[in-house]
Order: sequence, then C-alpha cells, then structure tokens
Amino acid sequence: MHQLYPVVFRRAGKLPRKKTVFFESFFGQQFSDNPRAIYEYMKENLPDYRLVWNVKKGYEEVFRKEKVPYVIKYSYKGLWQWARAKYWVTNSRWPLWLPKPKNTVYVQTWHGTPLKTLGADMELMTMPGMTLERYRKEFTEETRKWDYCVAPNDYSSKIFQRAFELQGKMIHSGYPRNDLLYQKNSASEIMKIKKKLGIPPDKKVILYAPTWRDNEYAKIDHYTFDVKMDLALMKEKFGESAVLLMRMHYLIAEKMDLGGHEGFAKDVSGYEDIRELLLIADCLITDYSSVFFDYANLKRPIVFFAYDLDDYANEIRGFYFNFEKEAPGPIVKDMEHLLPAVYDALNNPSPDPYPDFYNKFCGWEDGHSSERVVRTFLKKNLE
Repeated sequence: MHQLYPVVFRRAGKLPRKKTVFFESFFGQQFSDNPRAIYEYMKENLPDYRLVWNVKKGYEEVFRKEKVPYVIKYSYKGLWQWARAKYWVTNSRWPLWLPKPKNTVYVQTWHGTPLKTLGADMELMTMPGMTLERYRKEFTEETRKWDYCVAPNDYSSKIFQRAFELQGKMIHSGYPRNDLLYQKNSASEIMKIKKKLGIPPDKKVILYAPTWRDNEYAKIDHYTFDVKMDLALMKEKFGESAVLLMRMHYLIAEKMDLGGHEGFAKDVSGYEDIRELLLIADCLITDYSSVFFDYANLKRPIVFFAYDLDDYANEIRGFYFNFEKEAPGPIVKDMEHLLPAVYDALNNPSPDPYPDFYNKFCGWEDGHSSERVVRTFLKKNLE
C-alpha cells in the first residue's frame, strides 16, 4: 500500500481537477461533524458540485441509509476519486504517505475547541506506540498540506495557528456543525428527534458524553473506558422523570453493558449525528470533551464529572486554561456530588448560566458558519 498507492495517487493527481468535493469525518467512520454540515449546505445550495464521501470499509450503513454518495477508503476507485477531487474536506488527519496533488484545495475543519493540548503544544505523551517527538513531527508534517483551517472562535484560532504550525489560511467562521443548534432549536424539532429515539415526550434528557483517555487502551487506536458513573443510583434518582443517553468517544472500541437499566439508560455512541443529541438534551454531563463548547451555544446547564481531574490535567494530557476556574458549570468528582448537581441542572436551570464563557467561545456562532466556510474555500460570493 505504501509503495503502490502513492504512485497511483500521484499519476491520477496530475490529471485535470474534477469539480468534486471529497469529504471524510473521523477517519472515514462517521457521517458527522463539520464535514457533514458543509456537505449538507453544499448539497442544498450548490447542486453543480459533485459531493463524495470517503468511507472506511465496514462503516457504510449510515451512508446507504442517508443516500449519501461514497467510495471505500483505500479502494482503487476511492483513491482515484480522492486524487482527482478539486477540494478535500476533513476533520482529522490523513496519512502522510498520500501526497496532495497540485491545485487541490485541502480544507481542515478540525473537530473541537481545544481544552486539551494539541500538536506542537503537547508536552505529555501516553498514547500507545507513540513518542512525543514523533507525534509532533507527523502532526506538523501533515498540517503543511492544509490550505485552510476552520476556527470556531478567536481563542481556537490562536491555538491552532501555533499548535498546528499553520502555513495555510485560517477561516474565522464559527463551526459549521453548530449551525443546526441555531437553525433547529425548536420544540417541534426536539419532539421529532425524541420520537426517532423512542424517548417519551414528557421525559427530560440527560446526555453523558465523556472523552477518551490516552493511557486507557486495548491496542493502538482502540481505547477502553471505565464508566465510573453508578447507573443504578442514576436510575433510582432520575428514572421516573428522565432518560440517560450515553455517548462514548469515537476512539473507544468497546461496547457498554447496560443490562438492568433498560428504559432509562441508552447507548447512543453509534447515533449518526451528535448535534441532534445536543438539541434534545436538557443537561449535559461530560468531563474534558470539547462537546461542552458546542453545547454551550444552547445556554443549557452542564455538569462536569471529572473524577480524575488531577491526573488528567497533570499526567495524561494538560490543559490550555484553568479548567477549575473557567468551566461553565459545577465540577464534581464522585456520585455523592453528581446526583444533586444533575438534579439542580434539570429542575433549576438558568436562562443565561455562563455569559462570559458564551461570549468568549460561542461569539462567532449564528447558524451561518457553513456558508462562510464554503464561500471562503470556493472563493465565491454566494449571496
């Protein structure tokens, strides 16, 4: 693969560019995130462009279900179309051994506002099979191919510029994936999503969306997760009035056993669009996942179940800011404090719970980020 494929790729890449936009999300495993939002905008507003997704073998189901054009990643057909596409749009890194053809426009959307250190800023490395020096080198070698990088806010723009050692242009747009949180934040849309998930309309929704731990893994790129939440206690406290949706990070390979908690706890890790889960959630429980920056756009309560905060901040990853001072919600480390914090979030929500945090991290969001990104990389006036 590493010898033959680059040769095929280079030859195909020398042919004239096709009016094609080539999308990928989370290494070809999802139809999601910023690439999906950009795809949906272009599909509706720019029908003269050909839109194709790069999909890892075994992950085709959602693309067939949604009738999304796709090719299998690393298939000959996939490589051919990948090399011929005029535009590349992805939210994660692509392999270094595939060269970017001349006149291809590479748009890197990334996948979150950074709390945890990234790229050249990282000073700790606990990922399996990886050294800090190698990680930094491979990361910045890939970023040199980027023509554009999408920033959700001014804070992220400055970090991306430095941590990615960015040589391309920054698009100051807000995150395309958050457009839906503004466009469809209505009672009728929320009821539609609840119905699709089989959630009773009168029940509140608690969404638990933790991140992964670099040092908890089964093998490279397959991480484990030890659920510290006591589901029996959660069900006892909230089972009559709410449901608990559990959304694990895409890098976590294991399946959760929710036996005995049916009707209350539901594994939605495979649900294709986390934006819909955010829309229906009355309260978010997370730890250090960047999902809380997105959820903050809804101005709803957030509880941080950060049972390993000291280890995570000092020994596993490292943070860009003082998490304990700036987190937009209470930080709890055990079930004794989690239960009352969630109860308060569900029953006593504030209409504007974290105004300073919202202004700093959500100030660019208005439901039109996809349009700004597309207008920039196509270099067109789309009005």
